[in-house]
Amino acid sequence: MGNTIREMPESMRPYEKCLRIGPEGLSDEELLAVILRTGTKGKTSVELAVSVLQAAGGSLSGLRNLSERELMRIHGIGKVKAIELRCLLQLCGRIARSDFLNGPDFSDPKRIADFFMEEMRMLAQEEVRVLYLNTKSRLIREETVSRGTVNTSLFPVREILVRALKNEAVYMILLHNHPSGDPAPSQADISVTKNIALAGRLIGVQLLDHIVLGDHRYVSMRERELFE
Repeated sequence: MGNTIREMPESMRPYEKCLRIGPEGLSDEELLAVILRTGTKGKTSVELAVSVLQAAGGSLSGLRNLSERELMRIHGIGKVKAIELRCLLQLCGRIARSDFLNGPDFSDPKRIADFFMEEMRMLAQEEVRVLYLNTKSRLIREETVSRGTVNTSLFPVREILVRALKNEAVYMILLHNHPSGDPAPSQADISVTKNIALAGRLIGVQLLDHIVLGDHRYVSMRERELFE
């Protein structure tokens, strides 16, 4: 390219093209160019968008792995644009999370694992999350209840149950990650799951599953019949 956006034919300008045919007709580069709004000296917003995608490994999903500092290493991306992109990614993630977590089906462990996989498999420490559900198995709240060391996660049983009562939950699903990439539950994982399931039954909250996430792999303790 090498020209400014104004020097491009109007039919090729991302903003005008979006007005004419809608955002669904734009390429990834053009959509990103509309968000970026302006380019930099000698580079149009579309060319800048191409540079951003290249830094992300050629895909939109790769943008999630770029930190603010890494974005700012791209010529033409300053602090403001970097923050805008990070906020956009966070917003997209929250929309996707809202659509998923407010969906009707929490019976499929693979669907749950697939949704949380990309985010949690990259964590350097173990993290325990709980999905609290109502009588119709619809999400009331998702909460992170603890973060552990590199190879040890913390399961605060009392805190998990207190939050279940506070949220008036009827069901709950545990999730945690193994930074090693191997999702095989440890004996400690199995033992604490049994304790939580038992304690939950005593207060009227049923543990539906405990899903352990590895590197593109998962284990559903319910499917493995590791607790009752």
